Amino acid sequence: MGRRTLLATAGWLAAAVLATLIGVAAIRLVGESITGTPGGVRSQAEVERALAAPEPTPATPSGPAASASSAPAGGPAATPGQRRSFATPGGTAVAECVGSEVRLVSWAPAQDYRVKDVDRGPDDDAEVTFAGPAGEFEVNVGCIGGEPVARPGDSD
Repeated sequence: MGRRTLLATAGWLAAAVLATLIGVAAIRLVGESITGTPGGVRSQAEVERALAAPEPTPATPSGPAASASSAPAGGPAATPGQRRSFATPGGTAVAECVGSEVRLVSWAPAQDYRVKDVDRGPDDDAEVTFAGPAGEFEVNVGCIGGEPVARPGDSD
């Protein structure tokens, strides 16, 4: 009886270890596909670069008001459809002018922030509000001379 008990215990132990390893591998595989970000988690700087891809100009936040990225000097007036990136500590937005109206092309909240409200346009102004642990940050943009520009936020 001693040898049978030992074989039964060894068999049970081997099956338990194998089942545990398969379970852990399955959880890791399923967990990454459910909660993982395609391509990995991206930093705020990487998001800003991706949003500004058509016109790679860096955006630099300077407090609660949105700050525009610097655009290259080139001619008297910007061409319609020119895109520009705007950033706050709460998130980043990309806008373009369509005639005299502005439209938000895309927006992305920073880590730990969410989009509270968005008015993408096209209109005289377009805005997105990001809310998070440090408060609310608004990106409010309009068009001047066919070029997207930051406007001070207003309270509705």
